[in-house]
Amino acid sequence: MDKMNTITSAKSKYEKYATTREQFLERARECSELTLPFLVPPQESGEHTKYATPFQGIGARGVNNLASKLLLALLPPQAPFFRMKIDDFKLKELEGDQALKTQIETGLAEIERAVMTDIEISADRVGIFEALKHLIVAGNCCLYVSEEGLRVFPLERYVCKRDPMGNVLEIITKESVGLAALPEDIANAIYSQEKGVAAPDYGNVESHCEIYTHVCRKKKKWEVFQEVKGIKIPESVGEFPLDKSPYIPLRMSRIAGHQEDYGRSYVENYIGDLKSLEGLTKAIVEGSAAASKVIFLCSPNGTTRAATLANSPNGAIREGSANDVSVLQVGKFADFRIAYDTIARIEQRLSLAFMLNASVQRQAERVTAEEVRFMAEELESSLGGVYSILSQEFQLPYVTRKLQIMEKKKKLPTLPKGIVTPSISTGLEAIGRGNDRNKLVNFLRTLAETLGAEMIQKFVNVDDAIARLATSDGIDVKGLIKTKEDLQAEQQEQMQQMQMQQAQSAAGGMAVAAAPEMTKQGLDPEAVQAIAEQMQQ
Repeated sequence: MDKMNTITSAKSKYEKYATTREQFLERARECSELTLPFLVPPQESGEHTKYATPFQGIGARGVNNLASKLLLALLPPQAPFFRMKIDDFKLKELEGDQALKTQIETGLAEIERAVMTDIEISADRVGIFEALKHLIVAGNCCLYVSEEGLRVFPLERYVCKRDPMGNVLEIITKESVGLAALPEDIANAIYSQEKGVAAPDYGNVESHCEIYTHVCRKKKKWEVFQEVKGIKIPESVGEFPLDKSPYIPLRMSRIAGHQEDYGRSYVENYIGDLKSLEGLTKAIVEGSAAASKVIFLCSPNGTTRAATLANSPNGAIREGSANDVSVLQVGKFADFRIAYDTIARIEQRLSLAFMLNASVQRQAERVTAEEVRFMAEELESSLGGVYSILSQEFQLPYVTRKLQIMEKKKKLPTLPKGIVTPSISTGLEAIGRGNDRNKLVNFLRTLAETLGAEMIQKFVNVDDAIARLATSDGIDVKGLIKTKEDLQAEQQEQMQQMQMQQAQSAAGGMAVAAAPEMTKQGLDPEAVQAIAEQMQQ
């Protein structure tokens, strides 16, 4: 126990910061109840918790669809989502040495591919997809990027503190662990506190306890330690560089002018439509169930008896009067119709908000492909604000941490500090590149339709146009597109082949012209033919 420091700061700070978090957590539970109820469970939840089932499914569809689109935009599977860039001043020094510059760029490209391969192998996409759903519904989550993999802390399992500029100052996570997983001296110390005696067997200790991980910003580094039952674990004490912390707290959006430690969710922006849709759908479902119930009424003074109707099989013939029998009807068709039309309008708005496929094509007999493309681009561009904050608070810290882990494992060379840095190339920047691509394609199409393809070849630099199109799509043209040197070498080779063919044709013509004279001089015709073939070769 002499090496242990008994403190209560982590737990007390967690409980203190949890009061500030409570309003965001309650809002997250409200949003989760209308979309994915299991994502942010109720306060008193456990293994046997019965979650509420929404009457509408567009909330769940929208969250899963939007999370999938964000995952493909932030972590595209076919290309790196970042580029390793050299400092501009260092790049100017290399302009004179083109061979060295090409060698450095090739090495950086290999580093990018190595990081992307490691991401695919580590299955981080599964955790990131879960984190994106938490961001859409709850607005907040915390990632822990370690050498073993990626973990996601939901909002109810961590607290954080930010300064007015939004920079994270403190993070405290809370998780349940078994005492058997703790160091033996810590487990014995906990048992001694509760029982007064040492515990040689972990089976006599309570199965689980709460462990708090405290991460605090100190000038240009992060200090971290873990605490269990007020006991600081010595093995957990450590520090990280300021830009390479394994703990990455994320938020979906930020509110300017308000010092909020947590962000607001995407679903919260449309909580009104979701509540209205839930209420109307519930009314329609329950009303439809009541209207679908068939009840026959018999007049008490009529000749037809209720028992006769109840006991008669289908198609039977019985004595009675049709005027004595009637069917109970709700008579609420007009009211249901109003509710149904309102539901359709709300669903259309939510489909647009969550970028569902049904929102791209308007309801009409004829819809052009250009109209569909334009609407899809508008929807993609509407997420520019989401891309911007996630690129800075998720993509950049995530790839920086992955680079550090791979350098530590000797999978990458140590990069010079301050000279080579990662730069995000997807998300918001991808939207800009996509718009540039569309403008370039439309410009070339207009030129071809107006002036003709021959004028494009005459006035447009085709090499530069190909390079710009490839850049806008994030395609590496190295080895794919022929360089000017390759084209010049091919032209020279073709010219040499043409010259050789011309020489062979001229030699063959001379041999054919000289053959009759050689035959007159008494030479064998077969010998003359052999001489002609040698001249052609």
